[in-house]
Amino acid sequence: MTVTDEEEARVVGSDRVLAVLIELAEHPTGVALDELSQRLKSSKSTVHRALTSLRRARLAAQVSRGVYVLGDEFFRLAFQNYEARPEGMLIRPILERLAERYGETVHYAVLEGPEVVYRAKVDSPRGAVRLTSSVGGRNPAYRTAVGKLLLSHQISSESELRALYGGGPLERRTPNTIGSIPELWAELVQTRERGYAIDDQENEAGVNCVAVPAAFEAGFATAGAISISALAFRTPLDLLVREVPNIIDMITHGTSPDL
Repeated sequence: MTVTDEEEARVVGSDRVLAVLIELAEHPTGVALDELSQRLKSSKSTVHRALTSLRRARLAAQVSRGVYVLGDEFFRLAFQNYEARPEGMLIRPILERLAERYGETVHYAVLEGPEVVYRAKVDSPRGAVRLTSSVGGRNPAYRTAVGKLLLSHQISSESELRALYGGGPLERRTPNTIGSIPELWAELVQTRERGYAIDDQENEAGVNCVAVPAAFEAGFATAGAISISALAFRTPLDLLVREVPNIIDMITHGTSPDL
């Protein structure tokens, strides 16, 4: 089937609208048309047409002369979809129990290519450390506990791992970050054997994590991992590791044994 010039133009136009929508998301307090044009390397007329389409669908709004933000309809659709996801409805109470129990930040994440995407995050009601992670945010999987756990279940060989990340060294975010494919593969093998993953201050200095599987019943679309992230001086990694059986029990049965 041959794509006509009109159809190709329509696709290109749709891409521009999406690019504007994504860029708007980076500016919660608003962004001017001039800046949008510069960031997207497009003419103001092109960006304005895209904004007109988004405003017509209420996915964007104009808050003052020439300044735009994401529209309320965008958030309504996003929150409605998020709240209706089966794993979201199941996982939130579990994360809240774990955050209450351990007094630390708890994440639920899934694997998307070489990165993890955080689908849910709960801070401790007692005031956990504020981490850089956010719902919808991403991190390279190789330097997070949730990522290494999920990679250990989905990657079956070192060559497959190399195809995912390339043959070069891995970027080190901290002195503890794994920096090579062979080193990462050895870590994934160990993770698979023991059934949990660790992050020994590999993604954020001073913060360590332990992650365990969060598998759902048959028929759900995704299965991810749950991690507890803690300040290393307050909750050392060896304490988190000792708690792995209790963490798994809370996830599976909802029990909360005493520390």
